[in-house]
Amino acid sequence: MHRTSHTKLLFGPQIRKITFRALKPYSQDSRSDQFRQLCRRTLYSVQSYTKYAPIHTKFQKSKTPSENEEISVMRSNNLFHPFSRSPCLEIKKRAATMKKNAYCPHPDHNQTRMPTSPNDPESRKVTSGSLAPAHVNFECPDCGIPVACSEEHWADDYEAHLEICDTLRQINEDDHDLRSGRFFPEFTYPTYQIEEAMVNMTNWDTLLYSRNFNAINNERCLRQATKLLTYPITIGSILHELSPYNIKRGGRLTVEGLKSLSALRYNLHPPKAGAGPGIKGLRPKSPPVRIFILGARAESSLPRDVWMQLAYLFPRTVFHIIFIGPESMANRDDEFPLPERTPSNPFGVIVEDRISPQLKVSTYVEYYQTLHNAGHFYPYDPYFDCFMLFHPGLGHPAGSYEWEKSLPLLLETKVPILATGYSQYDMERDYDWVKKHSQGEVDILMEPGENRFRSLRWDINDLDPQDISCGNWGVWGFRGKRYEAQKKNIEA
Repeated sequence: MHRTSHTKLLFGPQIRKITFRALKPYSQDSRSDQFRQLCRRTLYSVQSYTKYAPIHTKFQKSKTPSENEEISVMRSNNLFHPFSRSPCLEIKKRAATMKKNAYCPHPDHNQTRMPTSPNDPESRKVTSGSLAPAHVNFECPDCGIPVACSEEHWADDYEAHLEICDTLRQINEDDHDLRSGRFFPEFTYPTYQIEEAMVNMTNWDTLLYSRNFNAINNERCLRQATKLLTYPITIGSILHELSPYNIKRGGRLTVEGLKSLSALRYNLHPPKAGAGPGIKGLRPKSPPVRIFILGARAESSLPRDVWMQLAYLFPRTVFHIIFIGPESMANRDDEFPLPERTPSNPFGVIVEDRISPQLKVSTYVEYYQTLHNAGHFYPYDPYFDCFMLFHPGLGHPAGSYEWEKSLPLLLETKVPILATGYSQYDMERDYDWVKKHSQGEVDILMEPGENRFRSLRWDINDLDPQDISCGNWGVWGFRGKRYEAQKKNIEA
């Protein structure tokens, strides 16, 4: 007598029902890969890459109809849903936020603010238009994002919307994919590899292949993976001795940049010292390479396995990553409650030193100028220190005043400073702002340009759906000007 009870199986992103009778043909050969795979997948349904939930059979308590509907509708071939009718409550809330704050980009409306870039939709509007500003309410049927106040304005301005419609639809599907409950093999990262296996940093494809990542054969999976990896790999791709940026024509690296990076690479790629286990294997070790990430926001909450990818690129080096900024612990109170500021810990630093022997992470919920003036990190060493600014908004009108006090202090350290931008305009605006406010006391280490390891996934601003950007689109570098002493023969 065959058992005919049904069991739900999660086959990739598809949900199917399989009877035990269906397993019989494969059970004849217990060594069959298909049989082992089916048996393995009857145990658990992966809801995310960190949580596992038991499969529900007819003998167990079933989920509510709304939960079943949400799971069954989020399949790989059916990820597109209008934001306001999304099966995910979080995305529905985002749609409500857009409709409450974002304005219609149609040129007949009055301006709601000053344009921030030449491509800003507000630049098409006039200061005294025929219509008052109106919030977006109509969702484009092609991308599912609220983009206009009415269907008439959407149809009238459809040609301008077509420029970003495909990208908005891609964002829509990527957001639903993250909440689909599928297993994410792209978030499984490799660890150490033999030093003889060189890393190829030409682009994402060569890096993932040479670092032995799991094969990613889907563009959406690649976008999800690079969304996180862009932060450590952007730093590593510049500091590594096999960096794709060089002083050749088109390599973007300047002579001053080569000087600064050569000093860092001297300690990032040290020779073998013959260290080993036991007392006889003890050898003196260099201090850790400190990477100061100023204005830290989302990058400070990345899984530490992601930041370990930076350490794996330099297997003989110890890193100390220091997140600094008032938003470096935003929305993380449940994970790490902020410690009290005491005489022994005056800045309330949170230290994570058990991640790996190669990596230590410290977080300061404080402005950099406060720490610098207190001499907390003094002395700075160009052989061991580097600053990193992810999307700092140095030249943004709303945030440039916060950097006016920090910039002279950063230039004073004579330590390399790397910065990224959301777009070419954002990056060039920061570049011009630094050139203007440094009063000539700055050396450009790397010319502004597109980052080879930018995030391949696009994001939208919930307060303005027309504002599309991607993480670390561009990267450049600068440093406080150094004056080298020159010897001259002075005749008596």
